Amino acid sequence: MDIEKEIQQSNFRNEFQKLAINLMYTANWLNEKISRILLKEEITQQQYNILRILRGSNHPLSTLQIRERMLDKMSDTSRIVDRLICKELVQKNACQSDKRLVDIVLTEKGLKLINKLDILDTQLDAILSGLDENEAVIANQILDKLRAHNDND
Repeated sequence: MDIEKEIQQSNFRNEFQKLAINLMYTANWLNEKISRILLKEEITQQQYNILRILRGSNHPLSTLQIRERMLDKMSDTSRIVDRLICKELVQKNACQSDKRLVDIVLTEKGLKLINKLDILDTQLDAILSGLDENEAVIANQILDKLRAHNDND
C-alpha cells in the first residue's frame, strides 16, 4: 500500500520529505514484525542483536566492542548485557589481557536460543518477499549511498 494511504496524508513538501517519512514508517513496520517474533522467546531486538554479535564474533567481546557493532548505537549495552546475564544467555569473564575489563561470552543456553532464532532469517525473508533479489540489491545500494553521503553528521 502507498505511504499516502497508510498514513492518510496526500501532500508532502517534496519527494525527499515523503521518502524520509516512508523510511521511518517502514522501519517501524519492520521493527514491529521482528518484535512479534522475538516476543515468543521473551527477548528484545537489542538483546537479539547482542546474541547475534557474540555468536558471529567467535571470541569474547567487551561491552565497548559490542556497542560498536550494535544496530542501535544509542542502546545501553551494559544494561542489556546485565539482563542477558539474568536470563543466563551470556556471562561475564575477566579479560585475560587486561584485568580491568570484562569479556562477554555466550552461554550454552544463549547459543541454543540464537540458533533457534535462525528461523527469524526465513521469516524476515518472507516479510521482505515483496521485492525480488535484484530489487533488494538496488534498495541496499540506495540505503548505503544515503548513509555514506550523510555519515559526517
